[in-house]
Amino acid sequence: MQALTTRSKVAVNKKMTFVERLYIPAILGGLRITLNHFFKKKVTISYPEEKREFAPVFRGQHVLKRDENGAERCTACGLCAVACPAEAITMVAAERKPGEENLYREEKYASVYEINMLRCIFCGLCEEACPKEAIFLTDRMVDTDYVRNNFIYGKDKLVEPMDKDKRIDVSKRETTETREFKTHPGYAHNKLYTKSLK
Repeated sequence: MQALTTRSKVAVNKKMTFVERLYIPAILGGLRITLNHFFKKKVTISYPEEKREFAPVFRGQHVLKRDENGAERCTACGLCAVACPAEAITMVAAERKPGEENLYREEKYASVYEINMLRCIFCGLCEEACPKEAIFLTDRMVDTDYVRNNFIYGKDKLVEPMDKDKRIDVSKRETTETREFKTHPGYAHNKLYTKSLK
């Protein structure tokens, strides 16, 4: 039978010597590597006391943003859920009732918004898909837990607080084009908010 490739290697069934069968050279070689690491600089840190700096592009726990007036930006359009490759986002849309204009930005809002943090791969596609800039990935770590159900984050954990002092800063994740777009009064997206800010 002809060989399919010219890169094939001939296997040699070489007999081991008595010393090799004792595995002493292999054990001593492993101990030598271990002893070498004793005298090198340690790369580990004592985590709760010491914290390593995150890269500027680090993507951590999600946040659902509010606008300048404190209303929720999310309109439950579902683009983030469609963009999510892990199918970690689910939502239920509802219509805003009279008198709730200060709570929700548009007539439609997400009455239920959940992210399964065990499924999420923190890719940031939800953030890119959102037309209203409602969802961002922050530099916060997702809390650990022993119960799986506690990793399904609802609006109670995702929506940022009403107080402007407690809002989560995501300005470093916004591009310059986004900032210019948000301040342009001619776009229909900003007309409602430029009026309310006057």
